[in-house]
Amino acid sequence: MAKPVSEYTRKRNFDITSEPPETPGRARGNKDKALSFVIHKHDARNLHYDFRLELDGTLKSWAVPKGPSLDPKNKRLAVHVEDHPLGYGSFEGSIPEGQYGAGDVIVWDRGIWQPHGDPQETYKAGKLKFTLIGEKLTGDWALVRTHLPGSGDKEQWLLIKEKDEAVRSADEYDIVADKPQSVVSGATVGEGRASARSGQRKTAASASVAAKNSVGQASGKAAGKQSATKKIKVPEKLSPQLATLMATPPEGEWLYEIKFDGYRIMTRILDGDVRMITRNGHDWTERLPLQAKAIADLKLGDGWLDGEMVVLNEEGLPDFQALQNAFEIGRSKDIVYYLFDVPFLNGEDLRNTPVEERRAALKKLLGKKSRLLRFSDAFSASHRDIVESACLLSLEGVIGKRAGSVYQSRRSADWIKLKCKLRQEFVIVGFTQPQGTRSGFGALLLAVNEEGAGLVYAGRVGTGFNQKMLGELLDQMKPLAQDASPLAKKLTSTQARGVHWIKPTLVGEVEFGEWTREGIIRHSAFIALRSDKPASEVVHEYPKSPVDIKAPFKPNASKTGATKARASKASTTAEVTTEKPKPASKRAGKDKVEVAGVMISHPERVIDTQSGLHKIDLAHFYESISDWILPHLDHRPVALLRCPDGVEGEQFFQKHSERLAIPNIKQLDPKLDPGHARLMEIDSVQALVGAAQMGTIELHTWGSTYDKIELPDHFVLDLDPDEALPWRSMIEATQMTLSVLDELGLDAYLKTSGGKGMHIIVPLARKADWDTVKAFAKALAQFLSDQLPERFTATSGPKNRVGKIFVDYLRNTRGASTVAAYSARARPGLPVSVPITRDELSSLKSSTQWNIGNLQKRLRKLKADPWAGYKNTQRITKPMWKRLGVKAP
Repeated sequence: MAKPVSEYTRKRNFDITSEPPETPGRARGNKDKALSFVIHKHDARNLHYDFRLELDGTLKSWAVPKGPSLDPKNKRLAVHVEDHPLGYGSFEGSIPEGQYGAGDVIVWDRGIWQPHGDPQETYKAGKLKFTLIGEKLTGDWALVRTHLPGSGDKEQWLLIKEKDEAVRSADEYDIVADKPQSVVSGATVGEGRASARSGQRKTAASASVAAKNSVGQASGKAAGKQSATKKIKVPEKLSPQLATLMATPPEGEWLYEIKFDGYRIMTRILDGDVRMITRNGHDWTERLPLQAKAIADLKLGDGWLDGEMVVLNEEGLPDFQALQNAFEIGRSKDIVYYLFDVPFLNGEDLRNTPVEERRAALKKLLGKKSRLLRFSDAFSASHRDIVESACLLSLEGVIGKRAGSVYQSRRSADWIKLKCKLRQEFVIVGFTQPQGTRSGFGALLLAVNEEGAGLVYAGRVGTGFNQKMLGELLDQMKPLAQDASPLAKKLTSTQARGVHWIKPTLVGEVEFGEWTREGIIRHSAFIALRSDKPASEVVHEYPKSPVDIKAPFKPNASKTGATKARASKASTTAEVTTEKPKPASKRAGKDKVEVAGVMISHPERVIDTQSGLHKIDLAHFYESISDWILPHLDHRPVALLRCPDGVEGEQFFQKHSERLAIPNIKQLDPKLDPGHARLMEIDSVQALVGAAQMGTIELHTWGSTYDKIELPDHFVLDLDPDEALPWRSMIEATQMTLSVLDELGLDAYLKTSGGKGMHIIVPLARKADWDTVKAFAKALAQFLSDQLPERFTATSGPKNRVGKIFVDYLRNTRGASTVAAYSARARPGLPVSVPITRDELSSLKSSTQWNIGNLQKRLRKLKADPWAGYKNTQRITKPMWKRLGVKAP
């Protein structure tokens, strides 16, 4: 007998909404794992807050119209609604019009809840009492069922704050008004969104004028004298330079322009004949007669111009749908040609001329702005201001061009694109039947080409269509119908249910929120069909990290190599200086690249599918930060976490050199670890890069140097939280631990773990042995657990850490190791373990805040090493043992 459909599923069409469907769950008790809670802020017909508690494998849910209050006098109405799946806890997005609960949703708060008593019994009795540990809400709360008449069969409950130290009077403080933003994305909805927009009106206003006219302040650089050129035969064919999608802006000097939402068109002028050519080489001159005539009227010699065809809406902003309509009805007079480059001009080859000079020449020949031809000007503002303003105006994003760069007929890192939202083309491989009152079709099935694998499923899009588009798209898809799926790999029976397959020839542009680890898009909306790009060229566009195009940098440390005394290196002031870029990597054969003198095989191998980073990116990263990481590796045995197949593949830990010859690694005296192969040390940039060549991602070091290997020179407290705990708890736990160390008179230093927690490093004089140092670290962990048992545990194991933070002291054992400062981590996104100052702790967003793509940006801004003053002179004294309630050994 089929399981009855739940109320949650009955109310939703998952071909249209991006809300997560139900999946078979398992009931979970709070003894095995902490229970999560989430509060969604939901801008539906009425703005309200959805309060959800995990219980019995689902999210029990209440709609709270006014949101929670920290004042016990304010008993908030909470209407009990249908249970939601656990996967809904991370949902943020926009529920489409016509769907249940249509409107924007953000995660206003999240964390764990700790029931008082048996949660099943108190829930059934209608008297739930519990403690919240969230990013915003903490302390004790109650949900109490009332006997008031509800709406239909919905129960009326009250959400009440219990009296404790977290109470705030409503006359003095309103947490809902004070903290309107999402704890996940920082986004706001409803009134919060309106106030955020009004606060940014001034910034957006100046950008609006620039966007409407596609002109702004000039880049501020006067066009220099043009490079020497000579008359040549202008080629009949020329491919355009393409931009690389970037996750974050790179360092350096860049010219930024608006990213137009239109068709890329190259104009060829040969013997007075003007031809308008698409990026795929199709001649569209007959479709753009007025633009071709306007170019001809400039009376230019042989050459090539590069630009974008755009139609502007009533607000003066690019409208791609209007552009398509203009082509369909033949109204070329509505189309504006924005020109941004001139690779050939009057028989001269300008491709090797700096981009500023090419653009200056182009601007001069265009003269005054016309109705059909316009120059795409650059902006002098920072990329942050431009991107922010572009997003506020609902533009697609911005294009950056590296100052001084040449024109290359390929995709280049000298041209980059920064998007407000992810947006790219997909191959349409099928569609589903419409549901309810909808006509045409329900959703489109999308795919991308993957090298060696064929067409790969990429998800669905069910929003963004109007009634006309639904009919027109269906008319185009029907003649392409076929029985078999065009995908290389079959979908599951659930995914393929009700799908009508078509030949993979249509290409659609889709805007979406993110790629999942499985390669599926989420929060998608259809933009338009694209006829200017063949289906065979549609691939998954991975945003690149700036690490592979940024000039390397070094701290201004006064050292000649990695062999000076470790203590002096640890305390070296790391003032950043401006340096010339290092030479680019050398290509050393078909499948190898040379970095720091080390040959990197298979450089394009993807080692992290989430970020799309390659093996070569990691090698460049370690080369560029060598002066920061080597002081933390110097004279220390190192262990390597090797991941030959990347983050998601098999990983193994290597403590000894064994038979593997890692390029340039130093093998230590075999007497240091009798009975094993030699321990290893990394003491040069070549050894760093060599480790990356052999598939190493993480570098772990001992707590002692090999010259006095039996005497540790620091101990580590690894604060390892229950993953369900909010980040706020991690910061508070770190602050509490630091307070205890301060009371003991011990100086301590912080670094992010690059995972979930924080590392606290306490430097020591090399006097106590391993057993003594470990015993002291254990006593400290036990003290924290005894004093704050609801926060800390000194016992390892997931069951002992439910809702708590494990103070891991076990790394302070001979042979144990801790990930080194500035080491990458073998986790999605390739985060980095990064030293910070105490002052930075409260503003830290997560332990994965820095990764191999954005760490250089932080290091460039540093005026001093965050661990300046680090000295190995402290000793563990008898009074310290006594204050921890432990007898000194």
